[in-house]
Amino acid sequence: MAQTYLVTGGAGFIGSCFIRRLLAGDADIRVINLDKLTYAGRPENVDAVAGDPRYRFVRGDIADASVVDELFAGGIDVAVNFAAESHVDRAIADPGHFITTDVYGVYVLLEAARSHGLGRFVQISTDEVYGSVERGSSKETDALMPRNPYAASKAGGDRLAYSYFATYGLDVIVTRASNNYGPYQYPEKFVSLFATNAIEGEPLPLYGDGRNVRDWLHVDDHCAAIEFLIEHGAAGESYNIGGGNERENIEVARLICATLGKPESLIRLVKDRPGHDRRYSLDTGKLATLGWRPQVEFEAGLRETVEWYVENRAWWEPIKSGEFRAYYEKHYGFEAKRDGGR
Repeated sequence: MAQTYLVTGGAGFIGSCFIRRLLAGDADIRVINLDKLTYAGRPENVDAVAGDPRYRFVRGDIADASVVDELFAGGIDVAVNFAAESHVDRAIADPGHFITTDVYGVYVLLEAARSHGLGRFVQISTDEVYGSVERGSSKETDALMPRNPYAASKAGGDRLAYSYFATYGLDVIVTRASNNYGPYQYPEKFVSLFATNAIEGEPLPLYGDGRNVRDWLHVDDHCAAIEFLIEHGAAGESYNIGGGNERENIEVARLICATLGKPESLIRLVKDRPGHDRRYSLDTGKLATLGWRPQVEFEAGLRETVEWYVENRAWWEPIKSGEFRAYYEKHYGFEAKRDGGR
């Protein structure tokens, strides 16, 4: 009998990659994609599987108990919760949506899972729950010290999921990944924004002194790790997923310029955002002990990602000419080019 996966937020960047991976790798599987289709949810991200008889799309909100309960009542074996408001800058401006989705939405999913039974619940968290790490690397047992509303909302969902294991015995695992990059990422995030701006010859707005450090994980590696942990992870445990690629932001910006043959003068230092964490770093020894390690080398993965944005202007140009343009101009104080840079 085919296993049924519920993937929430499956029209987003990471969720859509995970769905494409699931359906490419296992014939004996069914996937239900529950997505609200907010600004970052793009139906075209799952065009490749839209006609697959094993795939079903449901437009709905994880915070809507009636929609969620109906899906679980139909029989779900594994639920993977990617659904989240995820952009720190937007969280600073309007935290309410983040609390609703990233905390209350997780509660709705967990209640449905508890009521109807479930083989495994995977809560997708983030390295940002640990807060800024000046020295060393964060282990799964470290205290969570989120410093912005997005990170705090994810920490809330993270620990709420664990509580359903501890209190009700629900089979829950939590994953905390470092910064993702890759194709199909909404162009408000660092790599996708800088790549598309550089393609058009627009400024690359770099916060502060550009020396903040992030660890970079290719989305394919992230999804491979989640799939691995569904099979090998232990109930009630949290797992760090990192790429082992710590870089200063300004270094990544320069690599993007070099890949595109653009001048580094496009990089513009802008006023730092409030509560900007200086460094994230994950200790991934726990996952490595189980036998998983990332496969995508950073420079190669970044080059392939940037080239994807060069080759797929038809995917991101409509995004940057719509709602995003007004947000971008208000947030950064730069006027986005209205002719696509041509």
